Amino acid sequence: MPRRAAVSAALGDAPNLPGTFALAAAGAAACGVDYLKIGLRGLRGEDEARAFLCAVVEAASAAAPSVGVIAAAYAEARVIGSIPPQFLPRVAQHAGARGCLIDTALKDGRALFEHQDVASIARFIADCRARGLLCGLAGSIGFDHLPRLLELAPDVVGVRGAICEGGRGGRLDPLRLKSFRDALHGAPVDRERAEI
Repeated sequence: MPRRAAVSAALGDAPNLPGTFALAAAGAAACGVDYLKIGLRGLRGEDEARAFLCAVVEAASAAAPSVGVIAAAYAEARVIGSIPPQFLPRVAQHAGARGCLIDTALKDGRALFEHQDVASIARFIADCRARGLLCGLAGSIGFDHLPRLLELAPDVVGVRGAICEGGRGGRLDPLRLKSFRDALHGAPVDRERAEI
């Protein structure tokens, strides 16, 4: 029997409105998703992020006990005045979240690796793993980043522009998706498909 694909829902970037986002999390969880992703862009400090995320996880779990909340911090945290990624695993573990993600907030074409060095990302992944959390990386990730991704081995890699015709706003290209997925599983990158 084929394995069912996990379904996730993105709740967006959170200003410090825990009640509002707790209601949104409960509603999305009740729809049967496996994961809820919430960006902590509007939260500046660790205590604020912890209280907010606790409310979201509690509401989501009450609606659907098996749902996993994934908390996202941003690579440009200093620029946007948000909680730095290095604090996220501790906050997520305390709140009972299932995992953490580093993404880019500005969507200006600069990749995750232009904002965070490989050593910082490796520490983030190690901290997530030590705390029993899933770890994900996203943010203008392309085929050229595959060697670093294979070395870092996050649990989840978020891509959009690299697998769509015409960039992040375009249509999904099944050939690019297959090439990217195959490369993540150790197959050589099919440059022709990568540059279609």
